[in-house]
Amino acid sequence: MKKTQSFVSFLALKHFVSGVVLATFLVSNVWAQVPSAPSAPAPSQPAGNQGRPSGQPAGNQGRPSGQPAGTAPSSTTPQATNGNQTTNTTDTPDVNADKIEKVKETGLKTTIKGDSVEQAQKAKLQALRNKIFGTQIFNNPNLTFTPSSNIATPRDYTIGPKDNLTVYIYGYSQNTIELAVTSEGFVSIPRVGLVQLSGRTIDQAQKELIQRLSPYYYNLGMPNAPGASTYLQIALAQIRTIRVTVLGEVITPGTYNISSLSTALDALYSTGGPNELGSFREIKVVRKNKPVATIDLYEQVLTGSLSTDVRLQDNDVIFVAPYKKRIELKGTFKRPGLYELLPTDTFRKALEFAGGFNEVAYTARLLIYGITARERRVTDLSSKEFDTYIPSNGDEILADEVLTRYENMVTITGPVFRPGFYSLESNKTLLQLIKSADGLKGEAFIGRINVVRTREDLSVETISLNLADMINGKTSDLQLMREDQIIIPSKFELREPAVITIRGEVNKGSLEMPFNTNMTVEDVVLQAGGFKEAAANTQIEVVRRRRDVNLQLSDAAISKVFLVNVNPDLTLDADDSRFVLEPYDEIIVRPASNYQSQTFITVKGEVLNPGEYGLKTKDEKISDLVKRSGGLTAQAYERGATLRRTVALSEEELAVRNKSILAIGDDAKKGKFEAETVTATTQDAIGIDLERIMKDPGGREDMILQDGDILDIPKRLETVRLQGQVLHPATVKYRVGDSFTDYISQAGGFTRGSLRRKSYVIYPNGSVDRTRKFLFFNIYPRVEPGSDVIVPNRTASDLLEAQQAAQSIIGLSQTVLLLFTSIIAITSFSKK
Repeated sequence: MKKTQSFVSFLALKHFVSGVVLATFLVSNVWAQVPSAPSAPAPSQPAGNQGRPSGQPAGNQGRPSGQPAGTAPSSTTPQATNGNQTTNTTDTPDVNADKIEKVKETGLKTTIKGDSVEQAQKAKLQALRNKIFGTQIFNNPNLTFTPSSNIATPRDYTIGPKDNLTVYIYGYSQNTIELAVTSEGFVSIPRVGLVQLSGRTIDQAQKELIQRLSPYYYNLGMPNAPGASTYLQIALAQIRTIRVTVLGEVITPGTYNISSLSTALDALYSTGGPNELGSFREIKVVRKNKPVATIDLYEQVLTGSLSTDVRLQDNDVIFVAPYKKRIELKGTFKRPGLYELLPTDTFRKALEFAGGFNEVAYTARLLIYGITARERRVTDLSSKEFDTYIPSNGDEILADEVLTRYENMVTITGPVFRPGFYSLESNKTLLQLIKSADGLKGEAFIGRINVVRTREDLSVETISLNLADMINGKTSDLQLMREDQIIIPSKFELREPAVITIRGEVNKGSLEMPFNTNMTVEDVVLQAGGFKEAAANTQIEVVRRRRDVNLQLSDAAISKVFLVNVNPDLTLDADDSRFVLEPYDEIIVRPASNYQSQTFITVKGEVLNPGEYGLKTKDEKISDLVKRSGGLTAQAYERGATLRRTVALSEEELAVRNKSILAIGDDAKKGKFEAETVTATTQDAIGIDLERIMKDPGGREDMILQDGDILDIPKRLETVRLQGQVLHPATVKYRVGDSFTDYISQAGGFTRGSLRRKSYVIYPNGSVDRTRKFLFFNIYPRVEPGSDVIVPNRTASDLLEAQQAAQSIIGLSQTVLLLFTSIIAITSFSKK
């Protein structure tokens, strides 16, 4: 008996172990299909840094630390090359190379910093030069002072060595003589000999040649000279080059070779003009160690006059000394900037240089920031002192703006014919101001007006007045003050705007319009465009406010409702309703109860007469439409027929749907979720079974049609489309008898990321069937012609759930096996 019991226990244990092994095998298969969780990504390196040690700068691949970028690795350093990656196999780091690299980097940073400081200093210096008045003539690339070579020979031109002259003799006798001035200043004239012309002007040389050539030409004289019959004229044949030296405070001092026709201003322009220290008012021209001219550039800049400019001669020296006095004008001047003054120039002269004050300048008092021997000093400059005050070097003179307040302005607003600003001198009282504004309008509320007054301490007070009493003489007129604001209210502003509202079956739709006294329902309908065809002109409802609602009664009337009949053509005759409206009345025009506009449906595809049809009755169904269209063709695929219906969502329904989609999308437990945009008007596909409908017209499957419905009946379909997580998504031929997995096999099978238990099929008529679950087995839906087989993607939450399920099954199996083994062991021990 004991042997039999032991044998039975052994068989039970054997079957249990076999079951556990089978369950473990199934779980292992499920586990194998679950892709492993992606490992954490390795820290990414910047582009171009692959294959180099951590900390080595980008672009240094394949060279030892400390070697400059762009230098090939030393031939003595062992290198291991693999593709584009190079690894330094040297074990000992090059300490000296690191130090050299650091020194170079430090030097580079110092150089860059030095360059930045130098650039900042240059920018600061250029900004200072731009502020100096007069530099604009040297900074303008469109301005040049180079003399033209096509001008007539100046009569005051001084002849010098290497000049080429042409002597024209005309009149009774004619001749042309070419003369070249030698280095010693002589010209050689045939039959006359050497004549000294250097240092003489053109006029002087012309007189000298007339005197020398008179014996050889009859009655020779100056052009247009009275009594002369032969005339002599001298012209420059070639302009020589002279050498001029520019010294002192100029941008680029030096010696320049320029045309002999050039002036001092030409030479200064070649040097870039005076620098930030140079004088613009006292520029000396030195000739043979003696000053021959003093040039004031301000005369050229301000008046365009060149009276102080001189024509240069060979070896002239132009000297620009440092300025002696410079002041800065800031604020509301026309040309603020730095100005150079002569020792005797007053502020009035500086003001002329600056072009005077601009339109908003406060000229009664200026502020001077001066410099004494020890510190700075502030001085007030009144307008009376402009002609006598002599500024000091370094003075900064500031001109402020006038105040934005008005000294004599009053303002009136509201229902007057000319509201706006007025002068206090012409309108000293309130009634005078109203008269100047052309009086009050009829809508003016004169029982209470406000005067907003600004006191001397800038506090604001409001004065309330009864303007009616003031006009009638019951109260005295108000004396106005500067910046008083008179505010007269309008009667219309003191009450809610009265309107009339109409809605319903009128041509202009819902409309709100201002209320007018004695307005009737017909007047409002007329302004709303008249009745629509569907409107019921009888029983028009007028809803009126109540002002006597008893809030203590639960059934208190809250509005008055009137029913009005209106003449359809709105003609004013004896049949007019004469119903006079009151402010805030609302009119509702309803559609006629027996009116119905046309409704239409469409049938497409495999019927004899596809197209648009009008609905005959309210209960017309799909089978009726198919019959009206001539019936189905031989190629019609009834199971694939769909009914598309337009669905219009209200604003409230649209908001609810969007809120639901957001809630689902924010739920992390739902995994990956992609929603289509919900619009106010959508077209839904309704799954119908046309085969059953046609077998049982008017039966349970037959649907009542609505306006805008589209019935689409396709040809017989012979394909199946496979989409989603399959190895090769494709469209394959439909074969009778093939199952879901057969079609999946034709697409290469499932991928590792496919969620098999969620696979589904979309049928041609728009209906959907999903995969069902029985124990560990998936029961896939059937596949029909024209179906779409969809295998969704496995999301992170799906992976997590599968892993947790597998771990739970393994843990449960181990626990049950251990428990069962312990029970057998205890039973065997107790029997012994």
